[in-house]
Amino acid sequence: MRGIISPKLSDFIEQANIAAEEAKASGVIFTPSLVRGNLDKLAVFIGQGPELVHVTENTLDTVSHRIPVRIYSPTPDEVLPVVIHYHGGGHMCGDITIYDAISRKIAKSGHCIVIAVEYRLAPEHPYPAGINDCQYVLEHYQTLLTNIKYNEQLIILGDSAGGAICTTLASHNLHNNNIKINKQILIYPSVDYSMSFPSIEENGVGFLLETSKINWYFKHYFQHNEPRKSVSPLFMPMDSSMPETLIFTSGCDPLRDEGLAYGQVLKQLGVKVEEHTFDGMIHAFMLLDSLVKAECDKTYELIGKFIKNKS
Repeated sequence: MRGIISPKLSDFIEQANIAAEEAKASGVIFTPSLVRGNLDKLAVFIGQGPELVHVTENTLDTVSHRIPVRIYSPTPDEVLPVVIHYHGGGHMCGDITIYDAISRKIAKSGHCIVIAVEYRLAPEHPYPAGINDCQYVLEHYQTLLTNIKYNEQLIILGDSAGGAICTTLASHNLHNNNIKINKQILIYPSVDYSMSFPSIEENGVGFLLETSKINWYFKHYFQHNEPRKSVSPLFMPMDSSMPETLIFTSGCDPLRDEGLAYGQVLKQLGVKVEEHTFDGMIHAFMLLDSLVKAECDKTYELIGKFIKNKS
């Protein structure tokens, strides 16, 4: 069912659609630099995050390259849970600077440590380079916390492509005795690279993220003829030991149905799942905080409760 846009977003969407039509009429085509620049422009809507006692830059060094990270803690002398934050952006865009305010708000609302990860992006670094970076951080994050107190509760969090990374890592580490992911938080996650659910078409035009752009992202991400279904988290191995999961979906999002389907699969396996759908919201609404502040504030509130919940 096609979503009905919130009046809060009507003007923004109208302007975005006019700009998109003008670009098409002028023969503008997607390029990595163009879509990255467009995401950068949304930073004006995100606003500033709260001041925190501890915010530092660091890197994890692999054999071939460095993975930049930014570490946040509201109280570095207090033993807190750790959230590893994998940003969204279609596996091609985004960075820890654009998502800084979001990382800060998560750290404050969840009273937790947040490690934001600057994983490698396509097309320069196609699948599975970014996944490998995120796995490396999952395996070595404790080495980053030598001056910060933390406990053993490990949570992974991501929006859109970041949600795809979380769900992929959750499946890949099901039987890894060295890694225990306690919870995962998924914000309008991308979990079906085969693009097989109705909302892909029903909400595929006119709501900022369009089906044509999703397909374009995936073509640049998967450059070695990977079978789309088998690399989709929704169709990866899962069992009852999957992490407790919090899922947010948006009513006007092309990815809405796959996020809901992922939650259903987990529930059928006996995994504890909490779900919230924001009718009238679009994909990436968390980047539009100044336009939909009530919805963003509610999302952070729910994230905070989920992180703090001991069950």
